[in-house]
Amino acid sequence: MSAHEQSITLARHAARAAADKLAEDIVALDVSERLALTDIFLIASAPTERQVNAIVDGIEEELLKQDLRPVRREGRSEGRWVLLDYADIVIHVQHAEDRVFYALERLWKDCPVVDLELGDDASAKAVTSEESEA
Repeated sequence: MSAHEQSITLARHAARAAADKLAEDIVALDVSERLALTDIFLIASAPTERQVNAIVDGIEEELLKQDLRPVRREGRSEGRWVLLDYADIVIHVQHAEDRVFYALERLWKDCPVVDLELGDDASAKAVTSEESEA
């Protein structure tokens, strides 16, 4: 079983919104076979707390246009690691230092990567990030 098409579409919308706010290393992992709670982890990062919050704002604004609100939101006040839980997908926007430290991609390395169809530098950065961790 893999992620539902609706979850993949939602992740792509969120990834585009993150890329529009200059998020770095945007990666989506299909965790549906490992977790019953969600289909996809979308991970993005930024070099400053302010930019982390701007990316979160951009994602929430974009998904609100589709009448979607997060079920749960954590970490907003610190701006280091913000988690947006949309049930079908969980979005992690991390400060670049925290992303290296917690290494979510390494923890979930057995999960397939979802093609976000960004077609720009963001997807190229994601591939570069994956290759450097291998």
